[in-house]
Amino acid sequence: MTLRCDLHIHTSFSHDGESSVEEVIRRAEEIGLDAIAITDHDTVLGARHAMTIKTPVIIIPGIEVSTKQGHLLVLGVTDPIPPGLGVTETVAIARSMGGVTVLPHPYHMWRHGVGLKLKDAFNLVDSVEAFNSRYIVGTANQKAARMARRFGKPCIGGSDAHHWRYVGYGITIIDSDPTVPAILAAICSGKTVASCRMTPLRTYTRQSLRSTWRRIRRRIPKLRL
Repeated sequence: MTLRCDLHIHTSFSHDGESSVEEVIRRAEEIGLDAIAITDHDTVLGARHAMTIKTPVIIIPGIEVSTKQGHLLVLGVTDPIPPGLGVTETVAIARSMGGVTVLPHPYHMWRHGVGLKLKDAFNLVDSVEAFNSRYIVGTANQKAARMARRFGKPCIGGSDAHHWRYVGYGITIIDSDPTVPAILAAICSGKTVASCRMTPLRTYTRQSLRSTWRRIRRRIPKLRL
């Protein structure tokens, strides 16, 4: 059967997420998604929580890992993967856990795109996020799609939503039975079609500025009285 999936979503369990797990799932139900992947930054707590909620939407647990070279999505895992390791080591850990690896936004210079630093990463992963709704212009998505074709990798689409209202802006159409193992196997087999619509510029700018300010605040040492 054909499933409509959003494979890249953040919740308030991410440091820059703005919506609860419940709000994200409710939105997915409202717009008729069959499956969503909860991929919070460096934590699986949001995904674990989502799996406890009764919903017709298939919950794919996942994580967006901060590697030395940039971000890496891992789908199908419920245990954390340590950040700060190289992409090669992170992929090996993910595979040992049964996870499916995805290069997200590989050519985004301000959002930790691995493709800018490690071209060989396309050889390492199972699939490539060729459509990310948080790109303001389409050239980086187009380049990601071209590189995926060059390396023979399946393409997925993800909203990269940090607020519930943008869930579903990035979609992957998957030919699969409606179970998590079947969906993951279909991704690896290339039974996917990716598409998306763009997150509004005003929203993207606001979220980016807020995220930047949070990083600055974390780096400022606390004043001692």
